[in-house]
Amino acid sequence: MKALVKIGGTLLDTPESRQRLAAESTEVSRQGHRLVVVHGGGKQMTRFLEERGVESRFVNGLRVTTPQILDAVLKVFAGTVNHELVSALVAAGCPAVGLTGIDASLTEAEQMDPALGAVGRLVQTNPRLLEVLIEGGFLPVVACVAGDRRGNIYNVNADQMAAGCAVAYGARALIFLTDVAGVLDAGKRVLPELTLSQADDMISEGVATGGMQAKLIAAKEALQAGVAEVIIAAGKVPGAIGRIISGQGEGTRLIRSAATGSVAPAGAGAGLSEK
Repeated sequence: MKALVKIGGTLLDTPESRQRLAAESTEVSRQGHRLVVVHGGGKQMTRFLEERGVESRFVNGLRVTTPQILDAVLKVFAGTVNHELVSALVAAGCPAVGLTGIDASLTEAEQMDPALGAVGRLVQTNPRLLEVLIEGGFLPVVACVAGDRRGNIYNVNADQMAAGCAVAYGARALIFLTDVAGVLDAGKRVLPELTLSQADDMISEGVATGGMQAKLIAAKEALQAGVAEVIIAAGKVPGAIGRIISGQGEGTRLIRSAATGSVAPAGAGAGLSEK
């Protein structure tokens, strides 16, 4: 099965967590699943900037990206975070390759809003590089940086990067691994299943905000563009990747609508185990 796993930066902030997630990803790949990993790194970015006395400013959850901060984006996202994860995967026995969206025009972006600086919106994704690497037995690890045909570089929201790559790659499953157990309702209970209309309501009512709002928007785009399954689940739980891939009920499963869910509920047999 083709699957794309997006790993939040918080989950990659300690060697122990990186090594565990690398081992789980390696095991899933060895089972024959064709995996792509996209990662964030917001926590590491904020710390990097604070250590240098640079203030982070956000507008609607997006980090305003000045030339100075774009330089840090390349150092942190495409540099430290990407290479630490790739190194952990290699140590686990997986031939991982670190990439950004700039490589071979994997993802092309345009400026989202001049007020945000070099924050990009994806406009095109070319999965050929991913396909070549996976056919060669490699696991692509993509940092959330994109470019355009004029040589500009953009900081792209990692959830949007994951959704765009999942659609272009033809992933059957898009898995968001985060630091919460799933999508929480107003009573802080994990919702096992969520339709797109319900997700819209959660956003409009202010129940889903910040990072979760971004994930729901990205999930909606992916489902509407043909991805069969989107799961938002806790990455801190050991073995989560394997259980999700095998169709067990982890986190929140998003479907297009209650009447036209793309696949059977997690754990119901159809699961995610198709290859």
